[in-house]
Amino acid sequence: MAAKKEDEAIVSLVDVLEEDEELENEASAVLAGSDPEKCSYPEGYVKRQALYACSTCTPKGGEPAGICLACSYKCHEGHDLYELYTKRNFRCDCGNSKFGDKECKLFPEKDHLNADNQYSHNFFGLYCTCNRPYPDVDDQVADEMIQCVVCEDWLHGRHLGCGVPESVELQEMVCEACMKKAPFLWIYAAHIAIPPVTKEGACKQEGEVKKEGDDTEEKCRGETASGSPKGEKAKVNGTAGCKRKHSEAEGGGSREAACGLQELQEEGRSREQVGAVFWPSGWRSRLCSCGSCKRMFEKAEVAFLLDESDTVLAYETKGKSTEQEQQEASGGQDLLMSAFNNLNRVQQLEIIYEYNDLKTELRDYLQRFAAEGKVVTPEDIRQFFEEQHSRKRRRANPGQYYCS
Repeated sequence: MAAKKEDEAIVSLVDVLEEDEELENEASAVLAGSDPEKCSYPEGYVKRQALYACSTCTPKGGEPAGICLACSYKCHEGHDLYELYTKRNFRCDCGNSKFGDKECKLFPEKDHLNADNQYSHNFFGLYCTCNRPYPDVDDQVADEMIQCVVCEDWLHGRHLGCGVPESVELQEMVCEACMKKAPFLWIYAAHIAIPPVTKEGACKQEGEVKKEGDDTEEKCRGETASGSPKGEKAKVNGTAGCKRKHSEAEGGGSREAACGLQELQEEGRSREQVGAVFWPSGWRSRLCSCGSCKRMFEKAEVAFLLDESDTVLAYETKGKSTEQEQQEASGGQDLLMSAFNNLNRVQQLEIIYEYNDLKTELRDYLQRFAAEGKVVTPEDIRQFFEEQHSRKRRRANPGQYYCS
């Protein structure tokens, strides 16, 4: 029985380490691309960075404001923060006129306002077209939140006006409202977007039905269809389901001379202009960047779609690369596992049991923050471990007893 318990504990440690490593990688992908020590304000309007909003300093009803990763640690420790994931072309507001007499501790010399910053209800902890918080204690429906790559708002899957395709994490989504602001995107949607997944009844979870073409071959020859061909769905690497024109395949010189968008229009294919649109990986590289199209993208304020380095994936890849370089610079050694392997069997088992207890208690502690939608600060972590040390001292010193 004891041997079985030991084996289960050892396997549990391996599983836990692998799970923790996966979670650390996900967090690093978002945070490693931003500096945790220096305010990003001197860098100007940063192309993409991790952002937060402080409901303690800028509560609902006031002016929206965003702060960088470093300021969330150094200037707003212990405050109620909204984690905004990442935003594009944003300059840190910490300590400017929106914060009254509160100065930024890292870079106090800031302008009165950052006029080019874009704000939304996200900065007050509200999301989606339903204008609800996340997590929402009043929402009993299990649903995922998906970010629009244009307005960068987060929407419930059931509020997209369409079904959510598989492998959504490999795709980018443009919500229906943003599609209508840049209507020329519907032309591209008919040719290179993920085929639409419709639902029986708007915004319902039940009754999802995939609506795909019956004859892919005919649609690829240019026949009008309500969606992209079925064969295109499997190609999420940015290649088209239909063949490119012969003139494009030979060198690409004619593509630069002609407008790619106009060529797509001439093919005559269309798609129902309803609901959000999901795009495959690499779709931005297929957008026409001729002079006329560039001006059209700029007028619709979506010129960033022509920049493949604007994507969240590009930002996360950069963050992972930065962390990897730091690990290589430090020798790339896992000091924890190295020390663990040098212990004897009994010491290893004691550490395993203590580790599992610590993991359970830390998970329960952090779940409270997740339920309330709060950001965990360094002070919260210090408080947790101080409580752990206090309990450990009480266990190690139960008191002395004397015989009378």
